[in-house]
Amino acid sequence: MVSLLRIRNLIRSKELLAASTLTRKGQTTIPIKVRNHLKLRPGDKIEFVIQKDGKVVMTPKNIDIRELAGMLGPARRKLTIEQMDEAIRSRFRRR
Repeated sequence: MVSLLRIRNLIRSKELLAASTLTRKGQTTIPIKVRNHLKLRPGDKIEFVIQKDGKVVMTPKNIDIRELAGMLGPARRKLTIEQMDEAIRSRFRRR
């Protein structure tokens, strides 16, 4: 029988310390403090990145659409819905 492994997750921002237990199946529960900090909800995807120094960074893969506001900067020109539709139609005609 494989014993359960104890995992300690140290999150330096806001001095948050959280611990979780790894099951025989490799599953764990993300502590509520961490879920709240990352704004995770049931069904969200999580990405794990192993850094060169051995640290593992966990980030939510799902992004709230509102967080993307302003990411591209101002539009170069304003288009009407009709102009956008025509651009899409002409692109598909070229295929």
